[in-house]
Amino acid sequence: MSAMSESPPVHHLGVARSPLQRAVRLGLIFGAIAVYIAVVGILPLIDARWIVVDVVSLGDAALIAIGLGAGAAVAARRPLGDEGGFLPLATQALLAGAVAGGTLALLAIAMSLLDLRPIFIALSPVLLETLTFGLGVPLGSVILIVSGAVLAVLGAALSLGPVTVRKPVLIGLAFVLFFGVFQELIQIMLQFGELIGDLRETLYTWEGLSPTGAVIIFILSAGGAYLWTKSLRAKLHERMDLLSPAQHAHVRTLKIILGIVLVVLVPIIAGPYIGQVMMLVGLYVLMGMGLNLEVGLAGLLDLGFVAFFAVGAYTTALLTADSPHALAAWTSIPSLSYWAAMPIAVLCSVIVGILFGIPVLGVRGDYLAVATMGLGEIVRVIVQSDMAAPLLAGAQGILQIPKPRLGNIELSDPVSLFYLTLVCSAVAAYFAWRLENSRLGRAWMAVRDDEDVAQALGINLVKVKLLAYGLGAAFAGLAGSIFAVMLTSIYPSSFQLLISINVLALIIVGGMGSLPGVVVGAIALVGLPELLREFGEYRYLFYGAALIIMMRIKPEGLWPSATRQRELRAAAGELEPDSPSAVAAGVETPSFATQGLEK
Repeated sequence: MSAMSESPPVHHLGVARSPLQRAVRLGLIFGAIAVYIAVVGILPLIDARWIVVDVVSLGDAALIAIGLGAGAAVAARRPLGDEGGFLPLATQALLAGAVAGGTLALLAIAMSLLDLRPIFIALSPVLLETLTFGLGVPLGSVILIVSGAVLAVLGAALSLGPVTVRKPVLIGLAFVLFFGVFQELIQIMLQFGELIGDLRETLYTWEGLSPTGAVIIFILSAGGAYLWTKSLRAKLHERMDLLSPAQHAHVRTLKIILGIVLVVLVPIIAGPYIGQVMMLVGLYVLMGMGLNLEVGLAGLLDLGFVAFFAVGAYTTALLTADSPHALAAWTSIPSLSYWAAMPIAVLCSVIVGILFGIPVLGVRGDYLAVATMGLGEIVRVIVQSDMAAPLLAGAQGILQIPKPRLGNIELSDPVSLFYLTLVCSAVAAYFAWRLENSRLGRAWMAVRDDEDVAQALGINLVKVKLLAYGLGAAFAGLAGSIFAVMLTSIYPSSFQLLISINVLALIIVGGMGSLPGVVVGAIALVGLPELLREFGEYRYLFYGAALIIMMRIKPEGLWPSATRQRELRAAAGELEPDSPSAVAAGVETPSFATQGLEK
């Protein structure tokens, strides 16, 4: 018995590691991340950008974050019930930080001894000077190891500190980082008005965030977070608990109104570039809501969704353009206004969506994805072909598409077109919400869960699937119609398979089957990469890493639907079989969606 009690605990993957072994392993992981961003060229790129001018660059911030992250990871991996005090944990964090810094120091030593630039062009003498703080390899390498160890201890201490300290510090640093990284956009936004101009001069220099501005931002954001965490949050929750259901409804309505006012005012205050980014986000929200009907509700994986987007754009161009390829140029049909062409474009997209769905009615799963991708590629090839060139202009595209007009007002700038997109998105969201909660929406969810059971309950699979394809195509066609007047010209190269993949990715990241999730996913996957465009192709590396981390940490999405969340938790075994949530998720019944089909 004593031998058994003294033996190390065994996990399902083998013998548990000792605390020091875990520390070394975490240090190697964070050190490998630091070496990777240096070798591929990310560190030299971001090191040229100041967060706080002449104090901290973005490259410095990345290395500091790696040191702090190593210590925080050690603290997070501490066994439950470990009350050994902070000193053993500090020792582990010290070791992890030293290993992470040592890994980067080995890279610096290798750069000084070997000419690695023929293989890794980013490993330049400038990078070596940055890694060694301009002090040379021996002393600079020691400083790397020591600074990594110290930062890791600070990260562990911050992780274990009280929330009233940890949260304000992290929020304050996050605000400084945000105002430093996006300083060009923020300075453009702060150019209007004398008072705002004085604020800009206080916070920024021409090169970036000033040290005084960084201190002001940190104090204000950290102080606000401290007050909220310490007292305001508890008081607000107490008052909210005292409200009646009707008053809670009024509070929700007020939040919605404030959110709408904020969305309306941001592009006016921020300027045309932010308006352009918000418009692109709105277009992807429209397409995401359409694909969400097909994939999120009906379970029909469609990789040819961009074809409906192209149909809407080309229909609008043919009906409105002042071009030799427009219908008005070679028929007696006069050029239509945008408001007359838009519903026709949506109708054409619906028809194409239904025709698109007929050949794949009996196809399921991965085969459906391949089949729809093939249909989408067929549409792209037809548009580019010489046979369709007299009508669709082939690779030359259709030019001179007029902007929409409201009376004497032309919606020509990005801000006004954003408001058009916002109105269309709001109307489309209302219809999507009504469809989701309708008898048809429950039928779609039943088909998604199990086609055979759904058919046994009397659901017409042909009708339900074609409606999913047609209604989903309507949303994409509306987005394509706005896209055509935004660019005033369209080309086949604008409708690549990557658009379908991006739309599918945003509804997965946002939350499958969730309308708010579509909006959040579009902001995360379309808005943020546009704002980070100055980082070039490296932004896609961050984009891919964020997707991987997201799928590991929160696989149900950023804002999942309640139904989808219950289903994933039930599939992972996190719900008791007889619990109400498990029953609602379909553990005890064939399908959650079929529980209301006969009502």
